Amino acid sequence: MSATAKIKEAGLAAVLLTASALPAYAHVGMGATSSSSFIAGFIHPFLGLDHVTVMIAVGLWAALKGGKAIWAWPAAFVGVMLAGGALGMLHVPVPLVEPGILASVVVLGILVALAVNLPVAAGIAVIGLMALLHGHAHGSEIPENAPGLEYMAGFALATLMLHGIGIAAGCGFGPKLRNFVPAAGAACAAIGVSLAFGMI
Repeated sequence: MSATAKIKEAGLAAVLLTASALPAYAHVGMGATSSSSFIAGFIHPFLGLDHVTVMIAVGLWAALKGGKAIWAWPAAFVGVMLAGGALGMLHVPVPLVEPGILASVVVLGILVALAVNLPVAAGIAVIGLMALLHGHAHGSEIPENAPGLEYMAGFALATLMLHGIGIAAGCGFGPKLRNFVPAAGAACAAIGVSLAFGMI
C-alpha cells in the first residue's frame, strides 16, 4: 500500500469514527453504565462524540509537537484517566466534571487548530486535567458490585487506539495536506461548542 493510500485511510478512519459517534449520554447524572465488562469498556469511548473527538485530538496535538510528546501525552492521558476512574469508583467528588469534559473538547480543538507548542511537561499537565475529568465520569458510572477493573482496561485500550489514530493522521499527512490538522482542530472546537449548547 502506498504512503498516500495509508494517509487517506488514517484520515478517513478519524472522520468516520467522529461522524459515527453518538452524543455522550454516559456521564455523571446521565444514568449508570449497564455493563462493566472489558468489551463494554472498550466500546464505550466510541459511543460518545466528546470522547472520540478529545482522544483523537490528543493524538493530533502530540503529532504536531513530535518527539517525546508522541508517547508521553497519550500515556499521560490514559494514566490520569485511570486514576480519575478510580476516584469515580470510590465516589470521591470532583467538581465541574461534565462542564469540564465539554470544555476539554473546545480547548483541545483550539490547541490543535493553532498548533500551540507547549513544553512537554506543560502539555502533560493540560492533558492530565482533562483526562482526570473523563476518567472520573466513567468511574462514577460503574456499579459497585461490577468488575470495574475490566471495564477500565477496555476503556484504556480503546483510548490508546483513538490516540493512535490521531497520531497516525497527524504524522502521516505531508506538507501538502498539513492544513488538515488545524482544520481538524477547528472542527473539534466546533463540536465542543455544539455539545455545550445542545446543538448536537
